[in-house]
Amino acid sequence: QEEKKQLTLKVEELERKLESTSAQNIEFLQVIAKREESIHQCQLRLEEKSRECSSLARQLEMAIEDAKKQVEQARERAVSRERAAQSKVLDLETQLSRNKTELNQLHRSKEDAERRYESRLQDLRDRLEQSESTNRSMQNYVQFLKSSYDNVF
Repeated sequence: QEEKKQLTLKVEELERKLESTSAQNIEFLQVIAKREESIHQCQLRLEEKSRECSSLARQLEMAIEDAKKQVEQARERAVSRERAAQSKVLDLETQLSRNKTELNQLHRSKEDAERRYESRLQDLRDRLEQSESTNRSMQNYVQFLKSSYDNVF
């Protein structure tokens, strides 16, 4: 009887484990089903993305062709601009040469004017120094006169 009771308890325990395992199996089956559905959805999205990639690849090829054409046109425009720029550079070099000649003439004129100015400035300094010397002499004389008058009176 005791053995029967223990066996019954074991059977009940095993039945609980079986029910638990069955519940887990059901949960696992549900998870698997969800994952399979997810995989199916991913495959559908992958196919859609593949079609998009093919379309984008075609668009890219067309864009590359257009870019090549534009690059060629830009290259032609650049060559044309370069020719125009070279012509302008030659004109500017000629003008620069004329301007340098004119600048050299202006430098010579400026140097002449500076020499005349320095000469005139030196003359004025000499006169000023002479004037100051005369002024000091007069002040000394006035001072002499003042001290002489002070001594006399």
